[in-house]
Amino acid sequence: MGDPKRQHKKYIRPKKLSEGLIAEERAIVETYGLKNKREIWKAESQINRIREQAKKLILDSESQPAFFNRLMKIGLIKSNSTIDDVLALTKEKMLDRRFQTVVFKKGLAKTIKEARQLITHKKICIDGKIVDIPGYIIKINEETTVTKK
Repeated sequence: MGDPKRQHKKYIRPKKLSEGLIAEERAIVETYGLKNKREIWKAESQINRIREQAKKLILDSESQPAFFNRLMKIGLIKSNSTIDDVLALTKEKMLDRRFQTVVFKKGLAKTIKEARQLITHKKICIDGKIVDIPGYIIKINEETTVTKK
């Protein structure tokens, strides 16, 4: 009694590692400046969860607007998207919404690795609040408030 709940992994490792998969993951790590491949697997798991929810919502049209609003706030889909657009999401789309990538694309850092370093060293703020998590998913309304400290 009183023991903390056991935390579970937020990703699933690939079962077989082929040369093609290893090369693809290495390219993604380099492009997005990730620390390790675990961050790719987390993004892929998040997208898979979203796809599973979308498949369940095909029959239940009542809760579709709330689901679409949540994905629009994150910036994964546009306002006139359908279930097909949600099912076509990729891990790259999720990686584009990471704090580290947004800082680099806004021009606050010269390289993607520098963006990660600035974030972990608490030099970047969102709406005046310091966020030191490079994997934080930026919402559309927060994107304009990202500034250097």
